[in-house]
Parts: sequence; C-alpha cells; structure tokens
Amino acid sequence: MELTKRLLFLDDIRYPVEAYQYTKQDIFLRKDWHIVRNYEQFVSRILEKGLPEMISFDHDLADEHYLKPDSQEFVEKTGYDCAKWLVEYCMDNYLDLPKFYCHSMNPVGKQNIESLLKNFKKW
Repeated sequence: MELTKRLLFLDDIRYPVEAYQYTKQDIFLRKDWHIVRNYEQFVSRILEKGLPEMISFDHDLADEHYLKPDSQEFVEKTGYDCAKWLVEYCMDNYLDLPKFYCHSMNPVGKQNIESLLKNFKKW
C-alpha cells in the first residue's frame, strides 16, 4: 500500500499548488497529492489503492465542460460523476466517505458536488 499519496486531487489541468492560489487552503501546499485527470483515473486509483484520506474535486474535466457549461449531455464525465461513483462505492462497501473539498471554479458544479457529498455524509 502506497502510504505517501493519501490525498487525491481530481483536475484535468491544474495542480494542487494552483488551487492554493485561489482557495488559500494550506492542504494544497502538501506534497503528498496524487493527481488524477479524469473519471477513469479517479475510479482506477481508488479501486487499486483504496480510499484516500481526502479528495479534492474539480467539476469540469474536459474542454466540452468549459465550452458548454450548462449542457446536460456531456460525453466526458465530470467531477460530479466521480462524486456519484464515490458515494455508490462507499455504500456498496460499507465505507465512510473520505474528507472532501471542491476546488472547482464552476459555481454550479461545485454546489452540486458539495450537496451530493454532504447529503450522503448526513445519511
């Protein structure tokens, strides 16, 4: 088990230090982030390594998410799809949700991810 990378950063282009610049969250200065760029990498990382200590989500993971932000029909999965998969995975395996943060600059996407995860945590 790779214990050094216990933080998972989901973002198609940014690095954790860049998220620090606008969130001012010190956790983004840590060096032990593992970066995943899309839904497939997100799912395989968790299936291979187990749940991380914390996950930071971006919503828009492909150009199409920036070009058509209000579309309901994306070909590429978003950070919200990753969050939905995570909730299912935790339910199916009787696991507690890891800590999470949403560093997305998409206000609607960010709200959707946070609402989903907070509601599951309450449940």
